[in-house]
Amino acid sequence: MKCNYDVIVVGAGHAGCEAAASSAQMGAQTLLITMDMNKIAQMSCNPAIGGIAKGQIVREVDALGGHIGQVTDRCAIQFRMLNRSKGPAMWSPRAQCDRGKYIWAWREVLENQDNLSIWQDQVKELLVSAGHVTGIRTYLDVEFLAPCVVITAGTFLNGLMHIGRTQLPGGRCAEPASLHLSESIARHGIRVDRMKTGTPVRIDGRTVDFSLMTQQEGEVDFHKFSYMSEAQQLAQLPCWITYTNPEVHERLRQGLPDSPLYNGQIQSIGPRYCPSIETKLVTFADKEQHQLFLEPEGTSTQEFYLNGFSSSMPIDVQLEALRLIPAFRHLQVYRPGYAIEYDFFDPTQLSHSLESRLVEGLFLAGQVNGTTGYEEAAGQGIVAGINAALKCSGSAPFTMKRDESYIGVLIDDLVTKGVDEPYRMFTSRAEYRILLRQDDADRRLTERSYQLGLATSERHQHWKQKEAEIERVIHFCEDYSIKAQYANQWLEKYDATPLQRGCKLLDLVSRPQLTIEQIAHHTPRLAECLQTIPNRREEIVEAAEIQIKYKGYIERERQMADKMLRLEELNLRGRFDYDQILQLSTEARQKLKRIDPETLAQASRIPGVSPSDINVLMVLMGR
Repeated sequence: MKCNYDVIVVGAGHAGCEAAASSAQMGAQTLLITMDMNKIAQMSCNPAIGGIAKGQIVREVDALGGHIGQVTDRCAIQFRMLNRSKGPAMWSPRAQCDRGKYIWAWREVLENQDNLSIWQDQVKELLVSAGHVTGIRTYLDVEFLAPCVVITAGTFLNGLMHIGRTQLPGGRCAEPASLHLSESIARHGIRVDRMKTGTPVRIDGRTVDFSLMTQQEGEVDFHKFSYMSEAQQLAQLPCWITYTNPEVHERLRQGLPDSPLYNGQIQSIGPRYCPSIETKLVTFADKEQHQLFLEPEGTSTQEFYLNGFSSSMPIDVQLEALRLIPAFRHLQVYRPGYAIEYDFFDPTQLSHSLESRLVEGLFLAGQVNGTTGYEEAAGQGIVAGINAALKCSGSAPFTMKRDESYIGVLIDDLVTKGVDEPYRMFTSRAEYRILLRQDDADRRLTERSYQLGLATSERHQHWKQKEAEIERVIHFCEDYSIKAQYANQWLEKYDATPLQRGCKLLDLVSRPQLTIEQIAHHTPRLAECLQTIPNRREEIVEAAEIQIKYKGYIERERQMADKMLRLEELNLRGRFDYDQILQLSTEARQKLKRIDPETLAQASRIPGVSPSDINVLMVLMGR
């Protein structure tokens, strides 16, 4: 049996779902292959979307026309905006989701997408001819042919799970590993290595004493992930906070000789910023407690996720240690925590479109590129799907720069620097984070996506209307004057310094102590302006206020980004034999040769390439 498609996507995790949907939406005949249709977009670890910097990525995928934001809004059981105490560049949305409903919401999206077919099977071989992808072969001995293949296999490539000294092949608990595909890809010169990640114990909520824990409620306001979503649909549930204690730590220490992380069983590197509980004990030996979050898995299940207790310790050690926490004295669990090792491919062998530079038509996205997290996967997936569809039509690739999106930062970091541990996005990785706020993702990306044919006309029109309303509010504040004697009657109420003379409303809105809503309460004309906003008033007012308050910072960062853009326009690839440029340091020659950066700006971000090396290249380019 042989079938022909334009694009084949292997794996239906978050990267695969976004890749398949975006490719099909752009008109490419697309096939999505998954081991189990009942596990599409499975949340292998935490049933939550977003978080610091990750929430910005979800907003960006949504602005491009992806689906993770709308699916999350449909299935959210607790929403919070993190980092509110900091400036808006740091605000990050996060939502707990109903795990089961999330899978079926994604299935509904995919099964009703034009140009998209789904096949349940395992892929065992990548088909390549003369350096170009031609398709794949499955375990059912079916050949699917296509000029573009997107691999989004997550942790399944030669996956090996660890619980104490017990080792089980698998890509996820109770799910088989994907064998042979990794070797089939590596034989074409693509470098492969191993990584490790882990997941915590799942708890039966009926055996928890919630009265001994601190309740953490979510937020119920206008914030959502998608600019196209309506109000929250599911009941909102609390999370719960508790702590480990010295007795817990002592029991865990007793089990360290049987921990795969410390007995030599696991050799690969795990995530530095999401360490296991045993790693916390060793790294922070002086700490007497560690915070744990008990998070619900859904509205109709007793299953809870214990955030902060990722572990691969033996089952008895995990249970005995947890039962030393007062709230868990009578604890029963559904399954223990475990670690998993899996194959990934060196992302420095990719272009910024996520196409392999060794095998034409092969795209890689998600954890197979050495990243961790649903959000990082979704961001890569939509870019890979877009570019696979563009390649089929003979169009130029779609890429994003570091000042355009966190996804652009993510991909540039992967392609330029590579990874030596699972890559997780943080706001600190973005040098232009004031430009990459969660509130303005549609401003940055929707127009570009609409021109590609991915964002729908409905989404594009929604953004144009929103943009017009934001500008109307800003222009009103720029034009409307207020007298000092009038404003001073209420400024002291907000601990704001009185005016010496009249000013524009813009000057008052710029003050950190005041909000537009507060000023509107005392300014009827402004209140009337805000009340005439037809839709999403709170969202539009917040966006306008951020642009007013941070105008100076935004403009300064824009200037910095524009300066760097000049280096982005200086193409390097194919211009030099780096081995022959003896003025470069040995390390610079080696890394420039291995990575072969596309531009001078990308070269400047390679670890080990110094400013003096960049100056050498600039001089040679000038010649």
